[in-house]
Amino acid sequence: MRFYLYFFLILLSQSPSVWGQSPRPRAREIGIEVGILAPGKFNAITDVKGVRVGYKTVWKGKNIRTGVTAILPHGGNIFQEKVPAAIWVGNGFGKLAGYTQLEELGNIETPIVLTNTLSVPTAVKALINYTLSLPGNEEVHSINAVVGETNDGYLNDIRGLHVTEGDVLAAIKNARAGPVEEGAVGAGTGTRCLGFKGGMGTSSRVLPMNQGGYVVGVLVQTNFGGILTINGAPVGRELGKFYLSEGVPYQTGGSCMIVVATDAPLSPRNLKRLAKRGWLGLARTGSFSANGSGDYVIAFSTAYRIPYDPGEPSYSIELLHNDFMSPLFLAVVEATEEAVYNSLLKATTVKGRDEHQVRAIPVDKIVEICKKYNVLNLHRHIPPKE
Repeated sequence: MRFYLYFFLILLSQSPSVWGQSPRPRAREIGIEVGILAPGKFNAITDVKGVRVGYKTVWKGKNIRTGVTAILPHGGNIFQEKVPAAIWVGNGFGKLAGYTQLEELGNIETPIVLTNTLSVPTAVKALINYTLSLPGNEEVHSINAVVGETNDGYLNDIRGLHVTEGDVLAAIKNARAGPVEEGAVGAGTGTRCLGFKGGMGTSSRVLPMNQGGYVVGVLVQTNFGGILTINGAPVGRELGKFYLSEGVPYQTGGSCMIVVATDAPLSPRNLKRLAKRGWLGLARTGSFSANGSGDYVIAFSTAYRIPYDPGEPSYSIELLHNDFMSPLFLAVVEATEEAVYNSLLKATTVKGRDEHQVRAIPVDKIVEICKKYNVLNLHRHIPPKE
């Protein structure tokens, strides 16, 4: 027994490579504070009450590096209790399913699923079967499944169609409130971003009470190119790794899926206005939405629900006035920007298909560059009043 304990202690003393890479920091843990608004408790999309996130990472052998991410607006039957929603298309080089009905009716009736490009049909089928199986949906004959994607074919054997319906259902089943895992997990397992390993990232903002005290949470699946900028510092340029840099192979296309949740009582029209500002947050990180980038923002509110069977021809709800939208616009820009940084910083180096490898962003160099440009710990937060 002592021998095994001794052997175990020796293993623990070895370099992180024995167990995988050491834990990597989020942006705020190294002094990168984006904007002026305070984050929520978890600095995650799950700071919006009721929202849940689940993952299923599909990592097999040397060539399979993909997965599924599920976002649930609430824990009930979403088809029976829909939530108001909108989609903004920044650049439409993508395979987003469910867009036209959502655009027409202004609501979401299934969990939102993110995966890889060629697995969208599988995810749609899984969402249909999941929704049909729920008690109360026995007479349902039409379902608008919402599925977004990015292309992880550089690291993943995307043509092998390795994501299954079971993987999608597992991500939904795994959905939880609270802290959200980031980096190379779920739908972010095989992605690349701004010259480095991308992945899943999240952040949130809480408005001061005199601005309503509302929460805005963002989740991103990053897989795009550009010229990396962090809090205004030209990081990509300093590292010599950016779009159009001479002699450096660089990803220009890709995509970014941005999911925005809020508890502010917004109409689908104002949710679309909120979604548009999420795209501004993406631009602040260095994206210019290249020709081959599918950049979509899906925004929804948890403030009220839309019944499948209303019973009455009309209903009354309170909606936020246009004149009070600006603080929410600021919140979504800040949260999107920080979520992208978190996706980069938390992602680990991944080797995948045909020995392709994408390295994690070098944290020590990021700190060094941000210090050089004086962008660490320079922003004052505005905390929400109790």
